[in-house]
Amino acid sequence: MKSEVFEFTLASNKSEIGRIERKIEEINLIFNLDFERLINFQIALSEALVNAIVHGNKENSEKKVYVKIEYSDTSLTVTIKDEGTGFDVNKLADPTREENLQKEHGRGIFIIRSLVDKFECNSSGNGTVFILTIYKK
Repeated sequence: MKSEVFEFTLASNKSEIGRIERKIEEINLIFNLDFERLINFQIALSEALVNAIVHGNKENSEKKVYVKIEYSDTSLTVTIKDEGTGFDVNKLADPTREENLQKEHGRGIFIIRSLVDKFECNSSGNGTVFILTIYKK
């Protein structure tokens, strides 16, 4: 099978996340991840989208989130780009350290990394790009 690609432009509103979740469920009818891996991928994807909407774009209605979904016989990849000011992923606090365990925020990237097979983050003053990939096993 050749790869398929779908592209979306989302408003900076958390209500838009459902559009992407529904598309992933539709794609999974063909891609066929087992239930646990599908749920884990959806959690990671939802976390990445919330990050783009809330932290990247600050829920600014003037800004958009761009999503590209690609899948083939072996992998499913979602690329998410916001229009925020970016951040330094290397300066994020480790949420597993004792002094951070009680904090209410700061676990998103950690959660995403733990639930996908491959995670990439590229951030600059022009926004942040997350790339989440899961492989068919």
